[in-house]
Amino acid sequence: MRKLLAAALGAAALLATPAFAAYPERAITVVVPFSAGGPTDTVTRILAEAMSRELGQQIVVDNVGGAGGTLGAGRVAKADPDGYTLLLHHIGMATSASLYRKLAYDTLGAFDYVGLVTDVPMVIVARPTFEPKDLKGLIDYVKANKDKVTYANAGIGAASHLCGMLFMSAIQTPLTTVPYKGTGPALTDLMGGQVDFMCDQTTNTTNQIKEGKIKAYATTTAKRLAPLPDVPTAEEGGLPGFQVGIWHGIYAPKGTPKEALDKLTAALQKALADPNVKERFASLGTAPSTTAEATPEALKAKLESEIARWRPVIQAAGQYAD
Repeated sequence: MRKLLAAALGAAALLATPAFAAYPERAITVVVPFSAGGPTDTVTRILAEAMSRELGQQIVVDNVGGAGGTLGAGRVAKADPDGYTLLLHHIGMATSASLYRKLAYDTLGAFDYVGLVTDVPMVIVARPTFEPKDLKGLIDYVKANKDKVTYANAGIGAASHLCGMLFMSAIQTPLTTVPYKGTGPALTDLMGGQVDFMCDQTTNTTNQIKEGKIKAYATTTAKRLAPLPDVPTAEEGGLPGFQVGIWHGIYAPKGTPKEALDKLTAALQKALADPNVKERFASLGTAPSTTAEATPEALKAKLESEIARWRPVIQAAGQYAD
């Protein structure tokens, strides 16, 4: 009887293994929950190219924008857990848990984890003709003109929205905010002078700063950035402790087989170690996550800690979305 049971179990194992032994056997879709051309989209496309080579199958980027990234995340949460639909999301994965009163998914319960991708710095930038000369001047100016100054962001839950909340909290001054449907149109209006200033990721602003299309006041990093050596840190400019990075991670629907997750994590780690990926990330003012960070365990821990970090900030600001 024992021999029959062992044989049956062995046969079942052999039948189950081939389903993912050859994974992936077709193209993989990675959902970016924001519009094409934005900073998260840029990071994803660089990474997708390298991971496609490692996996031997194409990774197709699908932009599903709307509702601060929650529409795209919700789509992946409901997708088949077969390893062929992934989500690449930024810090908004954590903040949406507090920003939105109702979510179509359980942030911590609806996903499996692949690993961290990168932690992108941010820069406080303004229209090229904005009067303040430096960060201290900017702070003084917006305090004196708080009813006139306009702060642009890419919508509730966007990186620019979160950075703006921290900035207003740090200087204890509420400002008129102008939400856009994505970073692209917000930055376009900033360059055109329709709005005064904003805070956005280096992946989206570095080239415009270098070309003089926008004015940079400070980075949100502990040290100055190599691609922007003349831009001081917020600490240097008079905002001690003002540091925020927009981290990105890859997720899969809950229940994705471990064999698929393991292959995805291995491909992620190899892609992040690719010299070309490192070079392209560096040109945008960021760096790939380390091998130790590009793991399911590290991403899960990061998500949990960031939910706890941002909840009191969001509650104090009183900014929610239905």
